[in-house]
Amino acid sequence: MAFRYTADVTQHSALNAQDFPDWSQIDDVLLDMDGTLLDRHFDNFFFEEELPRRYAALHRLSFQESRDRLMAMYRSVEGELAWTDLNYWTRRVGLDVVAMHKELDHMIGFLPGAEAFLRHLRQLGKRVTIVTNAHTTGVSVKVAKTGLDCYVDRIVDAFEVGYLKMRPEYWPTCQQVVGFDPSRSLFMDDDEGCLTAAKAFGVAHLVHSAKSSSQLPPTPLPHFFSITGFAPLLNGRSLG
Repeated sequence: MAFRYTADVTQHSALNAQDFPDWSQIDDVLLDMDGTLLDRHFDNFFFEEELPRRYAALHRLSFQESRDRLMAMYRSVEGELAWTDLNYWTRRVGLDVVAMHKELDHMIGFLPGAEAFLRHLRQLGKRVTIVTNAHTTGVSVKVAKTGLDCYVDRIVDAFEVGYLKMRPEYWPTCQQVVGFDPSRSLFMDDDEGCLTAAKAFGVAHLVHSAKSSSQLPPTPLPHFFSITGFAPLLNGRSLG
């Protein structure tokens, strides 16, 4: 869902960018989808601009009135599965949100370097799983557009787990679904709440994607290994 820094990596801990990650200590790589691999600009535009415009036309509201009303709706279910359920939003706003996603799928795409990073993980022989809060239908639209599924071993959406990633209940259930060892796993996400929940569960290697949208400046976090691109995860290798 929706919502000036020049260095490639922000360090606020003892972690050394030249030494992290130690891939010999990692078997499973758990990657968020939107804002980590895919450009969150699509989601920001869709939920903060396009849907408010169409909702305004449907209900004869000003754009600002429409946007304020929708933002309140989003907040009312934040942290619940309904927050990312496209079918739920279709019912609630009276517009076919799934059809709109397909109509605007030309805006869906990878963040710079994401495909090369996924290929690098393949070369390293890591098991790569997408763990996303997105709804199953939304995942299908984005996979059809990008071919993301061809780069990974599995895509697990929140509806398969039963919780969103910022919820503490998510991680033990996700572990049962995927079968990863937290002490030998790396998790990368652009959301602080999701990273905090993973840390509490004991996921050993955590990376924050500070550059979630190609259209917005990076937003590094002070308490995580926070990067603006994939180069710091390649241990000096080229993304080419």
